[in-house]
Amino acid sequence: MLVFILGFTHCQRQYSPIEILSEDFHQAQDQLTSVMVHDIFSPPLASRVYAYANLAAYEILAQEKDNPHGTLKEVLRDFKGVTLANDSLVNPKLAALIAYLEVGKSLIFSVDRMAEYMDGLYQGWKEQNPNVYTSSHAYALQVAGEVKAWYDQDHYKQTRTYPKFYVDYDSPSRWQPTPPDYMDGIEPHWSKLRPFILTSSQQFQPEPPPPFSMEPESDFYNELIEVYEVVKDIQQNEEADEREEIAKFWDCNPYVSTHKGHVMFALKKISPGAHWIGITKIVSRNRQADVHTTVAAYAKVSIAIADAFISCWDEKYRSNLIRPETLINKVLDENWYPLLQTPPFPEYTSGHSVVSGAASVILTDFFGDNIAFDDDTELPYDLPIRSYRSFNHAAEEAAVSRLYGGIHYRKAIDEGLKQGRNVGNYISQKLGLKN
Repeated sequence: MLVFILGFTHCQRQYSPIEILSEDFHQAQDQLTSVMVHDIFSPPLASRVYAYANLAAYEILAQEKDNPHGTLKEVLRDFKGVTLANDSLVNPKLAALIAYLEVGKSLIFSVDRMAEYMDGLYQGWKEQNPNVYTSSHAYALQVAGEVKAWYDQDHYKQTRTYPKFYVDYDSPSRWQPTPPDYMDGIEPHWSKLRPFILTSSQQFQPEPPPPFSMEPESDFYNELIEVYEVVKDIQQNEEADEREEIAKFWDCNPYVSTHKGHVMFALKKISPGAHWIGITKIVSRNRQADVHTTVAAYAKVSIAIADAFISCWDEKYRSNLIRPETLINKVLDENWYPLLQTPPFPEYTSGHSVVSGAASVILTDFFGDNIAFDDDTELPYDLPIRSYRSFNHAAEEAAVSRLYGGIHYRKAIDEGLKQGRNVGNYISQKLGLKN
C-alpha cells in the first residue's frame, strides 16, 4: 500500500511596502492650507498651525540615521523632544506624515474637512500594509500627543480670555477700525505667546515710527502724502500698471469683505505665511528635494514665520499707529480709498515685510542665494505667475506691495523688512543654517 504524505506550507500574504514621497507632504500642506482658508484663519493663527504640524513631522524624521537634519529639542523653547520609536514595523516617513496631519487637524476648526482627507489616506495605507500602518499610526499619535502637550503650554489658550483691544478714538495718531467692516483689532495679545526660538517677543524691537505730525515738513506727513499720491497715481493710470499687479499678487488677506447694496460676501485667500509655505513647496519641487530636505525646509520656514508674527504683533500693538486710509479720509480726501482692503490691526510694522524678511533668510540659507523661481502660489485666486531672481527679491517685492496697496507707510515697510531679517538671521544661526 502506498501512502502519500501531503505537505502543506503556510502561505503568508505579502504586503507592499508603504512608500511616502515628498509629494505626499506637499499635498498635505495644500490640504491644511485649504482648510485654513475655508476657516478664515488670521495670519498669526495660521502661522501657529504650520509650525506645530511641521515640527511634529520633522522630529520623527530626525531619528532616521541617514537624515542630516537632527532634532531641534536643544533650540526650541521648553521642548523636551519626542519619544523615540521602538517598534521595528514603524515606517518613519509614514509616521511623520500622519503626525503632521493629526497635529494640523487638532488646531483647525473644520475638523471634518481634514478628517475626510485623512480617512482616505489612512484606508489606502491600511490596505497596502496593515501591520506597518498600525504600528506607524500608533507611534504618530503618540508623538502628536506630545506635541499637543507642548503647544498647550504656549499661552495661546490664555489669550483667548483676554479683553479686546481698547481703541482710543480721541488720539489722532492711534489706530482705529477701518472700512468696510470696522472690525476689532485682530490678536492684540499675540506677543504674549511663547516664541519658538526667540528669547522674547521684544528681542528684535524695531525703531519707532516717525513722530506723528501733520506739519507739511515732517517725516510722518511726507510718508502719508506718499501713500496718498502713489495709490492715486496707480488708480488714475489707464494702462496696465505693474504696481497694481504687485499689490494684488501679495494681498494675502484671508478675509476681504465685499459689499454690493445690502449684500455682503467674503473673498477668502491665503495668509502671507501660507504664501511663503507655497514658495517653499515650489522650490522643494524644483530641486527634487527628498523627504528629509522637504520636511526640514517646511519646519524651519514655519518656525521663522511663527516667530516673525510674534515679533511683529508685539510692535503693532505697542506703537498702535493709525492706518493711512483713516487719516487720509479725515484730513486729505474723504473720497480716497486704498487699492487693497486695509487689514484690521495697527499699521506699524508691516506684517508682510516682517514675515517675508524672515522666511527669505531661512530659504536663502537653506537652499542657497540667487535661486530663481516662478511663483504660481496665487493661481487659485486668478492671479498670474510672477518670477523672482531670489528669495530676497520676492521679499522686497512683498514688502513694497503694501505701499502700492495703500495700507502701509514707507517706514513700516523698510523697518519691517529689517526686523524680519533680524528674526530670520537669529533663527538661522540657532538652527545651524548660518555660521
